[in-house]
Amino acid sequence: MTELVLLRHGESLWNAEDRYQGQQGTGLSPLGHHQAKLAAEYLLTTGPFDQIVASDLQRVGETLQPYLDSQDQPQVRIDKRWREIDVGTWGGRTFADVLAEEPEVVKAFARGEDVARGGGETFAQLRERVWDAIRDIAEAGAHRVLVVTHGGPIRVATASTLRLPPGGEVSLDPPVNCSLTTVQVDDLLAVTTLTAYNAPTSTGAGSGDAP
Repeated sequence: MTELVLLRHGESLWNAEDRYQGQQGTGLSPLGHHQAKLAAEYLLTTGPFDQIVASDLQRVGETLQPYLDSQDQPQVRIDKRWREIDVGTWGGRTFADVLAEEPEVVKAFARGEDVARGGGETFAQLRERVWDAIRDIAEAGAHRVLVVTHGGPIRVATASTLRLPPGGEVSLDPPVNCSLTTVQVDDLLAVTTLTAYNAPTSTGAGSGDAP
């Protein structure tokens, strides 16, 4: 079995401003940097990782850096499949502005419809690419892997692990900043187990809002 420890990034500047990010966005806010430092300290107490995988987006790199600075670690493998869901033209816009300008789309998403917000991705598309990324990790045979990523990929990874039907990820609370979710999978993805979801690495974990 391979254990994947999924760490959501710390609070970004756009998180703090209630803006959609998707595959755009900024680095971490001052709070986010503090969360990343506390997350690194927590991870050091949990034991070593055979491999580290990360999204290529800035807020993830800044979250991972304190942990990398703390000790010698295997080389980080950047995998764009762990990027946040693409929200297209919604990226950088505030939640309030989008609601005012596209209320029907926001309401459809809230009802559970898998719409491509801003012309970006659907959750079904996100779920497919994230599961492919998990399959590659499992087939490689690593025992314990740290994956630093975003709220959307963590939700769909959890939904797939639990064998939830399409759309089942919307029933899961969005992971808060610098929270940990842990799944175990075999090399064929025939056996999948969720062992922790949205576990904070510190108090005051921060935002769990939309990507």
